[in-house]
Amino acid sequence: MKKKFFYCLLFSFSVTLRAQTSKTPLPTKQQLAWHEMEYYFFFHFGPNTFTDKEWGHGDEPEDIFDPTGLDCRQWVRIAKQAGAKGVIITAKHHDGFCLWPSKYSTHTVRESKWKNGKGDVLKELSQACKEYGLKFGVYISPWDRNHPKYGTAEYNDVFVNMMKEIFTNYGPIWELWWDGANGEGPNGKKQVYDWDRFKKTVKTLSPNTVVFSDVGPQIRWVGNENGIAGKTNWNYLDTAGYTAGAGAPSTDTLNTGNAFGRAWIPAECDVSIRPGWFWHANEDSKVKSGEQLFELYLESVGRGSNLLLNVPPDRRGLINENDSVALIIVRC
Repeated sequence: MKKKFFYCLLFSFSVTLRAQTSKTPLPTKQQLAWHEMEYYFFFHFGPNTFTDKEWGHGDEPEDIFDPTGLDCRQWVRIAKQAGAKGVIITAKHHDGFCLWPSKYSTHTVRESKWKNGKGDVLKELSQACKEYGLKFGVYISPWDRNHPKYGTAEYNDVFVNMMKEIFTNYGPIWELWWDGANGEGPNGKKQVYDWDRFKKTVKTLSPNTVVFSDVGPQIRWVGNENGIAGKTNWNYLDTAGYTAGAGAPSTDTLNTGNAFGRAWIPAECDVSIRPGWFWHANEDSKVKSGEQLFELYLESVGRGSNLLLNVPPDRRGLINENDSVALIIVRC
């Protein structure tokens, strides 16, 4: 508690000192609330869970997604018991498969045999979060290796409409996570993402949502997937001329921020409890220990960042026993 008080006092002094200069970037109330979250869960879940892939190709049959024992209440209960304050779910990964029955895709849970096409992971998870008092966040990749309109101007309309569905049907959304990956779609073309339009859409639909990408606008990537922030970790970043993905600043810059950056964009440290991001049976014995997880906490939250710990559900649709044991050790 003494250390936390000291860091808070130092943080307050730093903000006050910078505020005395002209045009000094300061956090919004939403960003300050984000700082208070400290640590939360990532759930990578989808067709990759059943194919043993990390990046699906988008041609996986919908019926392969069939988590017959899915229990989102179990996910959230374990997250809360482990001290996490929120969760973020991969609603649509690069393969384009939607964990909700989107009207703007034919590659969704609706086309799967899970619950005879009547299932909705986002609905179940958002309800579980409300029940247990955890914040609900969504990851949605703009890359789509399945959608026939990817690589055309019309796809930006599709992506905007998908975000509208998510905010309208499953809100409030505390954090929206944009992956900057931009590969080819089924037609062999890459998409020109309309980032400005995407940002305006979120601001209009949900002004209290903080948005993550390589360059924010509210939260930045820390520059690695090891869960470690720079020993010097500024909450400031210069973003002029940069974009998410390939157009982002160097990973070294993202890891430390800019000492005199023009925008308040703190870092988020994403890391998986396993070697991979999705569940794989051959990694059940490779789960990080409680000691390793605590060390990651020190090297992320302890350095002024937030920790986003990936705990992927298995093919049953449950958090695996090996993962939950490690998390309980941390909590103890």
